[in-house]
Amino acid sequence: IELLPEGFVVAMAPAALPAAFQAREWRVRLVQQALQALHLYHRDQQYILNEGKVQIVDESTGRVMPDRSWEHGLHQLIETKEGVALSEGRGAVARMTFQRFFRRYHLLSGLSGTAAEAARELWQTYELKVRRIPPNRPCIRLLLPAQCTKTEADKWAAVASEAVAASQRGQPVLVGTRSVQASEAVSAELTNRNVAHVVLNARHDALEHQLVQQAGTAGRITVATNMAGRGTDIKLDAQAKAAGGLHVLLTEFHESPRVDRQLIGRAARQGDPGSARAIVAVSDGLLAQSLSGLLRMACVDKSGSAWRRWCLSLLVHLAQVRAERAARTARAGAMRNDEEVGRLLGFAGERWR
Repeated sequence: IELLPEGFVVAMAPAALPAAFQAREWRVRLVQQALQALHLYHRDQQYILNEGKVQIVDESTGRVMPDRSWEHGLHQLIETKEGVALSEGRGAVARMTFQRFFRRYHLLSGLSGTAAEAARELWQTYELKVRRIPPNRPCIRLLLPAQCTKTEADKWAAVASEAVAASQRGQPVLVGTRSVQASEAVSAELTNRNVAHVVLNARHDALEHQLVQQAGTAGRITVATNMAGRGTDIKLDAQAKAAGGLHVLLTEFHESPRVDRQLIGRAARQGDPGSARAIVAVSDGLLAQSLSGLLRMACVDKSGSAWRRWCLSLLVHLAQVRAERAARTARAGAMRNDEEVGRLLGFAGERWR
């Protein structure tokens, strides 16, 4: 949020504020934070209300982070917006980047199904090489062509239709959404069609392990935030295997293709059958932020055109490359700043390296 000259005049107008906030810098900061709370933070996306409290949702995993809070008064401003009791403010005692934190380990290693894409950055940051390990059994996943709709309502209708069709064939279905709000939109569409399903998001995380374990039952439809239940294997029953295995529906592309692959990778594990399809809308975040209106409309697929699907794949790839480049630049900048702070605070000794 950046104040224009007119906004700055309004922000500095006389107001009954405590003495500390009469200062120009504090006043502008307070207004900026209030505008962020109003316009950039949305319920059921960045946070949820639970038992009268604002709880932050990790947008990558869809899980609640109950012990986290935003600093510099932002959390309290969001509580004010939602009309709940104000919590105690928190401030940072110390801070460090993930890069500096992990480089303090004497032995550093890891295992990931999507590490190859980040091999260059892992070497530049940690001097770690990435080695590919072949799968235990050949993957027989069927990756179906992506679909793109004109509106979000059309997307949820297409997702529900695809989920119902797969369920009627006997396949278990996992619908991956990016936010609590999106998972509830899918659930509403399925409910309107009187289709039985279960929802797993930040509101139901206590049942996460149990619901994901049952997601491989034939004909069962599970709607979940993308990373819900990771670490829990989805076991297929005999009927589900015979029907084609788990069918995964991706409902929004992420800035990083690694996250998309992690969701799609829930299907066809350990040599089991399975399939996956992406059904997105031109109004989704990645497409809306990265592409012009004309390019987005070129992705809309009404007739199953192979050219439209190729266009969608190309534009999503370009948007993700651009987003990943920006994210890498931001991480590199944070690491350089952290190293500079460590150099300036060299008198603190080994602990700050």
